[in-house]
Amino acid sequence: MNKIQEHRLSVGGMSCAGCVASVEKALNAVPGVETASVSFAEHAAQVSGRVDADTLIKAVVDAGYEAAEVKDLDREQEEREAAEREAYRGRFRKAGVAALVGTPLMVGEMAGWFPAIADAPLFWLLIAAVAGATMYYAGRHFFIGAWKQFRHHNANMDTLIAMGTGAAWLYSLAITLFPDSVPSIAQHAYYEAAVFIIAFINFGQALEMRARSRTSEAIKRLIGLQPKTARVVREGKELDVPIIEVGVEESVRVRPGERIPVDGVVIDGQSSVDEAMLTGEPLPVEKRIGDEVVGGTINKTGSFLYQAKRIGKDTVLACIIDMVRQAQASKPAIGRLVDRVAGVFVPSVMIVAVFTFLAWLNWGPDPRISFAIVATVTVLIIACPCALGLATPISIMIGVGKAAQYGVLIRNGEALQQAGKLTTIVLDKTGTVTEGRPTVTSVVPTEGWEEDELLHAAASVEAGSEHPLAQAIVEAAKERGMQPEAVEGFAALSGRGVSAEWRGQTVLFGNLRLMGEQGVGLGGLESRFGELAAEAQTPMLLAVAGRAAGIITVADPVKSDSAGAVSRLKREGLKVVMITGDYQAAADAVGRQVGIDQVIAEVLPEHKSDAVAKLQAEGEIVGMVGDGINDAPALARANVGFAIGSGTDVAIESADVTLMRGSLHGVADAIAISQATVRNIKQNLFGAFIYNTLGIPVAAGVLYPFIGLLLNPMIAGAAMAASSVTVVTNANRLRFFRAGEDSK
Repeated sequence: MNKIQEHRLSVGGMSCAGCVASVEKALNAVPGVETASVSFAEHAAQVSGRVDADTLIKAVVDAGYEAAEVKDLDREQEEREAAEREAYRGRFRKAGVAALVGTPLMVGEMAGWFPAIADAPLFWLLIAAVAGATMYYAGRHFFIGAWKQFRHHNANMDTLIAMGTGAAWLYSLAITLFPDSVPSIAQHAYYEAAVFIIAFINFGQALEMRARSRTSEAIKRLIGLQPKTARVVREGKELDVPIIEVGVEESVRVRPGERIPVDGVVIDGQSSVDEAMLTGEPLPVEKRIGDEVVGGTINKTGSFLYQAKRIGKDTVLACIIDMVRQAQASKPAIGRLVDRVAGVFVPSVMIVAVFTFLAWLNWGPDPRISFAIVATVTVLIIACPCALGLATPISIMIGVGKAAQYGVLIRNGEALQQAGKLTTIVLDKTGTVTEGRPTVTSVVPTEGWEEDELLHAAASVEAGSEHPLAQAIVEAAKERGMQPEAVEGFAALSGRGVSAEWRGQTVLFGNLRLMGEQGVGLGGLESRFGELAAEAQTPMLLAVAGRAAGIITVADPVKSDSAGAVSRLKREGLKVVMITGDYQAAADAVGRQVGIDQVIAEVLPEHKSDAVAKLQAEGEIVGMVGDGINDAPALARANVGFAIGSGTDVAIESADVTLMRGSLHGVADAIAISQATVRNIKQNLFGAFIYNTLGIPVAAGVLYPFIGLLLNPMIAGAAMAASSVTVVTNANRLRFFRAGEDSK
């Protein structure tokens, strides 16, 4: 297999972060795998490499887990939600049964209602049977999971729970059968502890599942944006058909209030379309013949007909969903570190438990065996690393989803983490700070030339160029009733301009650098050129047969919200730099208008990445904002690349973050969301690490010699369950995050 393929697997049997490390290790060991990322929150794996799905599934199964390839992501979402709902109800039922049995056992023990074990062996055997049956019903999944891990030489959360509760029940059974084998002071059973531990853990997992299901709301909302049917025009008749039956180039009718089913171009009628789901902008956008429309957006007023251009997985909405999913499944550096720690955590806890048992057995007070059992079981139960495994992925899922609501598509977890650390933002000028829709503002001919003739010559030469400035000149000529003439030998000179043969003469059209290189005399145009540039206009020189014919200026208006966005970035302590190939005077004028700190002008496209590298060499952590095409090298070079666009090209490979709305506020939103998400992750990790760092020593009994404190295993079970619920609940606070008030 030579082609790199992307596979998504649904992984079953994972119960903690240690499982994530085991599955990733198994997948990365498969020949041909390039990257493998496993999400505990989604119970899924994203694998890239020259390998088939069957081989990956076998590797996961051989590691002691279950796996299946996901081919239909929408169906996977539905199936996972259904499975989680059933698992949630099942955990609650099991927790309820265990609590129902455990409560009278605990109350009877504490109230002294039960006889001594040696006096009533049959009574205690009945208690053992009831507790054992309850553990089988409510906790057998822990024991099955532990056995699978044991067979594959692994250990996870199930191992700790099974060992802890199993040891408590077996020790109690041994005391029940052979009470005289230990001193009378040690004749105490722990059936209620084993049952209650399972009740607490099931209850905690149920709450965790319920809270975790809310983390995928961004995906659910995006999937729900696409209508199920479309009204197509076939043989002159309008028919409602399932959306999967819509073909490319097929005509589709959209009525007021309906969602647009697939992407396309308007061919008849006009309307206003609500694109808030795509860009975050609340105001509808007017659509006329020739304008693009995007599936999932809402038609507000008029009815129109459009031609389908992108369907199925090629639509903008499908690409957005795919990007969000991939980002949610990816891991930042902090997440990979946690997984490595979790991979050795469970074995380490088992070693600590052995030392705890031996310490109490050798140096503990009487009854030593009872104290040793209690302390060991408590260590095993309290140390389950569930909270550790959930700390990062839950926050990443919610953070990426929240960003998507603001029209910010984050490609991976690393970009989400890095965006909050940026110290400098580098902005491309055209289409980023400015509208990207330049217009001709003045035509200044030299002696012997007329305005229309000068503009006609420039339009003829520029007709073969796709540059926004060229399009502005061609449009200006057409508005004056002039059609560009055919030219020969057209050549685009990067960062300088263009040249061509027009009416048998060589025509040069571009900047001062081009004229200097070709030895064109300007005949006193330099001062006028400088004046126009200082007015935030971009002047371009036209030369015919080696002589200057005049200047044509083009102005690209600054976006109405650029100044506010730059101000917002500066308030966050960021240095803002603008980089452009435009003249220094024109660039400085734009920089002053929006309040930019530093302007780097007259830079060739291929040298923009060098400017980014220079800032990085000065110790800056750089974010680059550009259009994702001319700026691709700079976007790739930056610590975080932001591609800003109209919302129709969402898969810009060179950028880490795609901004769906054409506003720099998206950069500020992305940074704010990054900072909030990373802060949330650190809170989760702090809580999880503190819980285990303090909980394990206390459970082992380090405080007993000083204040006589020894944790009850039931308290340990409740604490372990509470830690996971706390982490998930804290992560869900991100759902209520709001970016700055001036972001819209």
